[in-house]
Amino acid sequence: MLITTASDGTQVRAIDEGQGPALLILHPGLDDGRSWGKVAALLTRSHRVVRLHRRQYRQDLPSPATISQEVQHVLAAARKIGTPVLLVGHSSGAVVALESLVAAPGTFTGAVLYEPPVVIGPPLGGPGGEINIRARQAIAAGRPGRALRIFIRDTVRLPAWVAFLSGLFVALSPRLRLLVPHQIDDNEAMDRLGVRLDAYAGIDTPVLLLGGDRSPGHLSERLDALARALPRAERVVLHGQGHSAHAAAPAKVAAAIESFTATTTG
Repeated sequence: MLITTASDGTQVRAIDEGQGPALLILHPGLDDGRSWGKVAALLTRSHRVVRLHRRQYRQDLPSPATISQEVQHVLAAARKIGTPVLLVGHSSGAVVALESLVAAPGTFTGAVLYEPPVVIGPPLGGPGGEINIRARQAIAAGRPGRALRIFIRDTVRLPAWVAFLSGLFVALSPRLRLLVPHQIDDNEAMDRLGVRLDAYAGIDTPVLLLGGDRSPGHLSERLDALARALPRAERVVLHGQGHSAHAAAPAKVAAAIESFTATTTG
């Protein structure tokens, strides 16, 4: 376990495993880092793998968290690691990774970004935040499963049947029920960032943009926008995979990260 303190005095926590070149993983929404366990197990054969428990999803810290506050936890973890670090971010965690690269140039050797839902036009929460509003109303009514269905269907844009099953699964899991409000906090935090492509154009480290060919089309469009903005971007498509390849095909994800790491460490 890696434990340190961020600049605002809050405690930073991460799972710390393996030895070798360091990877700092920023997990997606509705998670605490455990969903990347299969990928981490493969990577720890040759790397030190640190899985940050993102501040946005910590039950023991005040919520909601801003992206800036999340970045402070990332930078504190990087300082504690004490060696060159490559960032790996998934979904909203990849947005936090981008903001970390902007905030601290030269701190990281590069980044692997798996389908970050960066804002490139209308807000993720819909015009006027109406998706987030409906989700919050469901949470207030004691229906976190319904709130997640709204988010999955209208923000992630997965089919209604997938949203329904996701909501049902969450409704039956006490741990995940507690994370649903944080997922909506996460969505709102990314919307508050707005369009940041100009800022990302100043990132002067190599970046691997990872995506699945079965993911919702808007995620590919966001990767396209990043590929145009980032000066040192490389694009890799995971064939036959969607937004959850870390769980469905961990060996493919680990192989892509290892290959990219080899190029950034020389």
